[in-house]
Amino acid sequence: MNYSRFTFRKKIKAVLFSGFLFSLLPFYINSSNALEFQWNPNDGYRGLKWYQTTAKRNYKNKIFLFLRPSDRRTGLLSINIKIPDKFKSSIKPKNITLCKANIGGYTSKSKCLNNINSDIVLNNDTKKIEIYPISPVPSDKDTYAVVFKINNPRKPGLYQFHSFGKSSGPIPVSNYIGSWTITIDP
Repeated sequence: MNYSRFTFRKKIKAVLFSGFLFSLLPFYINSSNALEFQWNPNDGYRGLKWYQTTAKRNYKNKIFLFLRPSDRRTGLLSINIKIPDKFKSSIKPKNITLCKANIGGYTSKSKCLNNINSDIVLNNDTKKIEIYPISPVPSDKDTYAVVFKINNPRKPGLYQFHSFGKSSGPIPVSNYIGSWTITIDP
C-alpha cells in the first residue's frame, strides 16, 4: 500500500465534502464589497441594498442606504431608521440627506441625482432617525437613498440598520421596509 496515495485520496475527499457543506450555508451577496450571513433567512428579515465608500474604522465614510422600487409598495410619508445601539459615531442631522439616487455598478458611481427637501429628526435617546419629506416619496420606478456622511466607529463589526416607512394612502400605516447590514473592517 502506497501511503502518499492513501493520504492524497483522503485530502481530495475532505475538500469535496467541505465544499458540499459550505454550499449548504445560507450566504447572501448584498453589495459589491460585502458577504452577508443569516442564520435564519425566513424570519421576516428583508435585506436592502447599500453602498459605502470605505469600510475602515475611524475613516470618513459616505453610506448610501437605498430604497429601490421593489422595496416600496406605496409612497412614503416618512422614513424611520433604527440605528444599532453599538454603532458609536457622530451622526448629525445636517450630515443626513434624502435623495433620488443612482445605484452604481461597473461603469457608474453611486451618487445622488436630486436632493429631496425633508425634515430630519435625530433622537439620540432611542437611536432613531425620522425623515419627513416635504412631498411624499412616490412609488415610481426611481431609486431613492438616505445618505450619511459620518466617521466610521472605532469598533469593527456588522451593524444592522432597520427601516420603517409610513405609507401614503387613505389610512397611513407604518410598516417594516427592510434592513441594511453595514460592515466595518478591523
